[in-house]
Amino acid sequence: MMTRACWTTGCVQARASLQSFIRQHQGTIMSTHNKITVLARAALFTACAFSSQLVQAAENAICYNCPPEWADWATELQAIKKDTGIVVPQDNKNSGQALAQLVAEKDNPVADVVYYGVSFGIQAAQAGVIADYKPANWDQVPAGMKDPEGKWVALHSGTMGFMVNVDALGGAPIPTSWDDLLKPEYKGMVGYLDPASAFVGYVAAVAVNQAKGGSMQDFTPALTWFKKLQANKPVVPKQTAYARVISGEIPILLDYDFNAYRAKYKDHANVVFVIPQEGTVTVPYVISLVKNAPHAANGKKVMDYVLSDKGQAIWANAYLRPVRPSAMSAEAKKRFLPDSDYARAHTVDYQQMADAQKAFSARYLSEIR
Repeated sequence: MMTRACWTTGCVQARASLQSFIRQHQGTIMSTHNKITVLARAALFTACAFSSQLVQAAENAICYNCPPEWADWATELQAIKKDTGIVVPQDNKNSGQALAQLVAEKDNPVADVVYYGVSFGIQAAQAGVIADYKPANWDQVPAGMKDPEGKWVALHSGTMGFMVNVDALGGAPIPTSWDDLLKPEYKGMVGYLDPASAFVGYVAAVAVNQAKGGSMQDFTPALTWFKKLQANKPVVPKQTAYARVISGEIPILLDYDFNAYRAKYKDHANVVFVIPQEGTVTVPYVISLVKNAPHAANGKKVMDYVLSDKGQAIWANAYLRPVRPSAMSAEAKKRFLPDSDYARAHTVDYQQMADAQKAFSARYLSEIR
């Protein structure tokens, strides 16, 4: 869609070209013939400017929830632009905000693709805001990592745990369990994203709930744990808090392994990743084509790219587990915790997880916030 800014830019360019033409033809411009010529040239200049803006817009694709600090979307978006010519602006929504925006814009979509946690992909399909599309390499994606009709497909997965800035602990030991985070020595040090809005926050709730003996039908163990954690004055941001961990503002964040590994190996921070002794969960993040997307063709190209060999390799080099395992290099694999630690990470029924999310969020907002 042509924006007001694009239209204004086109008009300015056309006016400048017209003024230049008039200056060059001052001596003869008063004749009727030349007046017509001037008007024709003006129309041509305006049309050219307008067409230029349309071409520029046609090379864009809007993605909801692709923040540069998260999962190395910054590198992925740069690669998409370089290899396809499609410009995808950064977007800092979380999964819940992205879905809410899609629903609000259902009759007049703005986004072309959307990236979110798997439970939000399932909910988006139920809300009727995403379209069927099976991108390139669809057959290489495991059955449990994609919607059979193509409503969503996984890009990569992450394991929930503790992202710990060791230098910011003030001498306190590195926590190794969910119960450790309730101890007084970690007061003001623990952060988690809002579980009523951000998918990563909800995953943390599912993880602690499973570790404490709960189920998708009963989140009481998780809510009890969150109530106890409030005594330690946790920090609860709504968007990714990666930079706040690096700076030491949040010494301990409930987050995925890939963010902790990125902090350690790319940003060279004294950060470690901890898989809690009581156990945790591993979940995928997925992408969908928006129903009636304004740039659907470009949206499809973006989805093809992020599942291509190059696109998947970028995720792997950012320490995510790509949905196509062949993209994981041996060098990247060496930087993960041992498989013996990952044995404490489990998968869950993602449909049940999606179905339980609304009820959990309501209880969290009522009982915790």
